[in-house]
Amino acid sequence: MDVYARLEELGLKLPPPPPPGGLYKPVKQVRDILYVSGQGATEGGVPIVVGKVGAQRTVEEGQQAARICVMNALSVLDHYLGDLNQIKCLVKLQGFVASAEGFNMQPKVIDGASRLLADIWGEEDGVGARTAISAIELPGEITVEIEFIFQLKQEL
Repeated sequence: MDVYARLEELGLKLPPPPPPGGLYKPVKQVRDILYVSGQGATEGGVPIVVGKVGAQRTVEEGQQAARICVMNALSVLDHYLGDLNQIKCLVKLQGFVASAEGFNMQPKVIDGASRLLADIWGEEDGVGARTAISAIELPGEITVEIEFIFQLKQEL
């Protein structure tokens, strides 16, 4: 399956890669593993979904923010690899959700990211291990930030 064709089928277009927000590498490769630095719900590095889930944002808005994080990660990977078809599978994602006091449905919010990755790569390769964590604050008041670990089909 061609990842770009699948994105087109889903009506999705990769955004430009977001600019780094500090001193780090957007992607760090170790053998056949790609570590993608935390991606937020931003457009061109500007926060577009802000606020805490359970207060200013609904679970559904949080899920949409998580999908934006995925698209930003794919954009960064596309820029790094030149071809998303080199990705074998998702190994793990770690999601951080800016949460109002008493809000405890972080896994449901991060399901927005997991569902999109499963829609792109299928249940076997698009679903990996996962952590969903509450955060008091995230950079730029973004609602969701997600880190990703992917495995390549073969080491570059």
